[in-house]
Amino acid sequence: MFDTIIAYNNKQQAGMANFNTEAFKNELIRILDYWEKYSKDNEHGGYYGQVGYDNQPDPNAARSIVLNARILWTFSMAHRIFKEVNYLTLADRAFQSIVKNFIDQEHGGAFWSVSPNGSPLETKKQVYGNAFAIYGLSEYYRITNHKPALEAAQNIYQLIEKHAFDTEKGGYLEAFSQDWTPTEEYILSSAPWIKSMNTHLHLVEAYTNLYSVWPDDQLKQQTKNMLLMIQKHIINSKTNSMQLFFDKNWKPKDTKISYGHDIEASWLLMETAEILHDPDLIETTKAIAIKMAHAVEPGLAADGALNYELDPVTNHLNTERSWWVLAEQMVGFYNAYQITGEEHFKRKSEKSWDYINSKFMDNTHGEWHGYVTPEGKPKLASKINFWKGPYHNARACAEMMRRISKEN
Repeated sequence: MFDTIIAYNNKQQAGMANFNTEAFKNELIRILDYWEKYSKDNEHGGYYGQVGYDNQPDPNAARSIVLNARILWTFSMAHRIFKEVNYLTLADRAFQSIVKNFIDQEHGGAFWSVSPNGSPLETKKQVYGNAFAIYGLSEYYRITNHKPALEAAQNIYQLIEKHAFDTEKGGYLEAFSQDWTPTEEYILSSAPWIKSMNTHLHLVEAYTNLYSVWPDDQLKQQTKNMLLMIQKHIINSKTNSMQLFFDKNWKPKDTKISYGHDIEASWLLMETAEILHDPDLIETTKAIAIKMAHAVEPGLAADGALNYELDPVTNHLNTERSWWVLAEQMVGFYNAYQITGEEHFKRKSEKSWDYINSKFMDNTHGEWHGYVTPEGKPKLASKINFWKGPYHNARACAEMMRRISKEN
């Protein structure tokens, strides 16, 4: 199947890429085929921590909970859509690896990273990483009804609520020591910036997915509260962009703009409101989603790709193109089109897909390039690593399949 779909994608390079459910289905299958073929570690079990541009694995690379939870979510999602047994087998493999190697049997929660043989490396309890564990485990439970998967997700949720929830100022703290006691040694930030946009965005995503399989009243309330906190403190009401890091009192560190996170949040936060079935929240979040989609438009380059980041104070623009940003902008702009009916949003989504087809898809080695220069040249970096999994691009293809088929 992999070779057939490479041929299909090579045909698309001649002109504008097909923008329909069949095209997105084919690309989703192509991505899944790559991960099935190149990511499995048959010596140690589970999945490699790093695979190079040439598809050669680094057997000694550390393995992150972020990557493994994203693999679990992706193959679980794929089985939910396609009902293919091999996707279930691959999801099983990821689940077993997480339970065996990443879950801390003494203190609970997930380690940040482990060695290829499964021994813990970075044992801190990063809320961001534990959020992805909930995300993957809840998706796996959705396709299997395997109670231990739900219990594992529930246990992590309860630990986060017990230790990370700020009962005084709202929101969630970034990280803890292995035993969930306070720490000043963060991985993604440093004191006093102990709250972040990124952690809240992916924690609300994880809670939303958990709620979809476990409609608990307290979980619903905390998910709603988090959505409101994001709207109140993280999204700047003047710029409609998200601020990135905060102290305990929600004082922002700076005004840097992450275009990819903004457009990703524009549709993810709407998904949360819809799954919570809160009519008022849906309407307010729709309005915010449109504003956020408009706010990222200045970050678009002439080629249709969002630049990575802007510092408005120094006016420094990071013009690197990233695989995950392109995936999220395609969905985010299409979501704005579905809300408003404004054709320019649809054209931006279509142009995103054209750029992905022409610049990011690697029809020689498979998968997508991680990064592309502003001139459109791929950076020959690893295809699989601590951060680069199948989650952004596979999810984007699945989202576009769902959204377009729903309209037809």
